[in-house]
Amino acid sequence: MINSNIYNYIDILDKAADAAYIRNDVISNNIANDSTPNYKRQDVQFESILQAALATGGDNLDEMVKKVNMNLDDLDSYIYTDRSSLSYRLDGNNVDIDQEEAYLAENQIRYQALVDLMTQEFSRYKTVLS
Repeated sequence: MINSNIYNYIDILDKAADAAYIRNDVISNNIANDSTPNYKRQDVQFESILQAALATGGDNLDEMVKKVNMNLDDLDSYIYTDRSSLSYRLDGNNVDIDQEEAYLAENQIRYQALVDLMTQEFSRYKTVLS
């Protein structure tokens, strides 16, 4: 990561895009294991970690983002197995293919939005430097 305050938002957007990229792989794996007996769906935990990190920040968004960037390594996502959702199938698998496809579409939109936001930030910097 770049250690300058000018890139604070980009660094957080980068972490969020990384989490979305990982989530895409995890959801694809869930879809691939739709017919595997006793398979439990997995997901990626990131948004709640980011919210908790921002909640410990300052009075405005800039201060919060700056504080989060000081501990950017603590903002890593992790994969967890979702055992909370009940399996409605006799084989113990809790993957709902329709729901997973909706999650995949949502995640792809999220990832594209994050990449677009990073592109816009760099475009602003380029305009200022021109």
